[in-house]
Amino acid sequence: QVRLMESGGGSVEAGGSLRLSCATTNYDYEHFCMAWFRQAPGKEREWIARIRFGGYQQYIDSVKGRFTASKARNTLYLQMNNLSPDDTAMYYCAADRPQWTGSRWFCRGNYDYWGQGTQVAVSS
Repeated sequence: QVRLMESGGGSVEAGGSLRLSCATTNYDYEHFCMAWFRQAPGKEREWIARIRFGGYQQYIDSVKGRFTASKARNTLYLQMNNLSPDDTAMYYCAADRPQWTGSRWFCRGNYDYWGQGTQVAVSS
């Protein structure tokens, strides 16, 4: 059974930094498909970063240049710099199994596996 567990959240002042981690269990795919999402109070959950095999990364505009996703062994990371109060949210990591077309691997863009979340609070 695939398991994801986030850590690293906390309370920081605006302009500060945090590094989130997402430890995975039984998710050992060379062609990995992973992402970070967040959900602020009263708002819908939104994806903020996608990272997959081959070095592909994609970020929502509001975090470009400030957030960086990376993966090392069985852990997904999210380095968050220059945080603002608008970044206050519960942050989740997500993963999906890669799909095989018969000639190549690809990521669906949907995620079947989720962590329980880690809270980030940024004060002004």
